[in-house]
Amino acid sequence: MPSLGADMEFGTLLEWRVKPGDVVKRGDIIAVVDTSKAEIEVEVFEDGVVEELLVPAGTARVPVGTVLATLRPAAAAASSTASVPPPPPPPLAPVVAPPPAPAAPPPAPPIPIPSAASPAVHRPHVSPVARRMAEQLGVDLSTLSGSGPEGAITKADVERAATAASAAASGPAVTPSPAARTAPAAPEATPAAPGATPAPAAPPQPEPADRQAAMRQAIGALMARSKREIPHYYLQHEIDLTLAMAWLGEENLKRSVSERLLPSALLLSAVARATAQTPAMNGFWVDGTFRPGGGVHVGVAVSLRGGGLIAPAIHDTDGRSLDELMAALRDLVTRARSGRLRGSEMSDPTITVTNLGEAGVDLVHGVIYAPQVALVGFGGIRERPWAADGMLGAHPTVFATLAGDHRASDGHAGSRFLALIERLLQKPEEL
Repeated sequence: MPSLGADMEFGTLLEWRVKPGDVVKRGDIIAVVDTSKAEIEVEVFEDGVVEELLVPAGTARVPVGTVLATLRPAAAAASSTASVPPPPPPPLAPVVAPPPAPAAPPPAPPIPIPSAASPAVHRPHVSPVARRMAEQLGVDLSTLSGSGPEGAITKADVERAATAASAAASGPAVTPSPAARTAPAAPEATPAAPGATPAPAAPPQPEPADRQAAMRQAIGALMARSKREIPHYYLQHEIDLTLAMAWLGEENLKRSVSERLLPSALLLSAVARATAQTPAMNGFWVDGTFRPGGGVHVGVAVSLRGGGLIAPAIHDTDGRSLDELMAALRDLVTRARSGRLRGSEMSDPTITVTNLGEAGVDLVHGVIYAPQVALVGFGGIRERPWAADGMLGAHPTVFATLAGDHRASDGHAGSRFLALIERLLQKPEEL
């Protein structure tokens, strides 16, 4: 069971996407795990053959670190197959003339079998919740058209299909009287046949309120641990964005609406490049020592539609162009809010950025996501009084803040880090 965030202690194994004997490659999705925040697609990190599934699908509260399955390396599988000697040839028998063969019966008409070369059929994405609900309600997913992102089939699509099927099975619709609409009748109980075993009740599904309560509890536990264990220090710096916003406006005039850049892309790029030049901000505090990150993987705090917060990573953020970063940001937010994140995006952010400017906030002092050692916050971009070269005017500015871990860095390193972010934003064409 992978650790999909510092606040995760247990997970529910919702489903397996593989079975014993399947060949898998690095990056393949092999399982879906439900955490207290979202349903996460778990990837495999090496090539091999699935040997055994040790934890059945549907098992709840599986502790982090529990072995879920065993994988046989691809090289070992190939060598074991090659080491098996071929069976010895059968002994030679004297040649005997065969008797005349009886007339063969007429061949049976061929049974049509789908050809392997037939064109692939597009299979829309189905969320794990929708797939489980379809199984419980007996809904055929192949007959549905999804209303989610990229045609994904959602829980609401399954509910609508089940309702329509129930209405069709019950005969023509009858318009209820006003009294019937205001006071629905209780369902009639169907008497069981004598001696029959009553069907087991369907397992209760977690209500949205329960998930929200669990998420708030998990977030609260992580933040309490962070404030209890991490000696935070806080810095803030106001940055003039006159050059950045002017360049962004001119650049967007050359682009179509779907290709335009948002200020968030500039801010993320500046943070990522500054982090690459400030190793003390990029990594983890584990077992009493600082461990540098294996790359700059910026976690982006995303507010979920139903409430709560999640911070998946954009990998190798410092090496991406603004166009690549904008595309990755849109994709990450869309998948985070539709429950389609991958385990690798949740397990290795090296620094987190939270941007509450769109919510009307001017200044944010965040809490570090342990075991990370730094968090950068941005407020809203506002026109504020700004004095430059003896002149006072209204400039677009933003307040950037840093929450740092005093065990890994100090205020001097933090102030240089924020100053570097400011210098990078003065040359947006180089980001």
